[in-house]
Amino acid sequence: MAERNTDRREEGNLIMEELLAKVKTAFNSTFDIDPETITLDSTPNDIPAWDSMGHVELASNLEHAFGVSFDVDDLMAMENLKEICRVVQSKLGKVQGVRV
Repeated sequence: MAERNTDRREEGNLIMEELLAKVKTAFNSTFDIDPETITLDSTPNDIPAWDSMGHVELASNLEHAFGVSFDVDDLMAMENLKEICRVVQSKLGKVQGVRV
């Protein structure tokens, strides 16, 4: 049983790493910045082009990258990279019918 829990945790970490890599790629596409400079705590204050229009463009790139769509509440919650990952993960769980 303990092995199975470890496998799930490792699988969850791998999935999160893949999700984070795709989110960073969307940041790169949107703002033309090095993905390595982005942290989970990155906010619009850290990225000059991340203004209201940049936020919309980022959301559009994320929607295309993950095959999801965001509503206004999602967009409002996406105030840093960590929250963006949380929102995307939540959407993916609903789309794929899995619990995250």
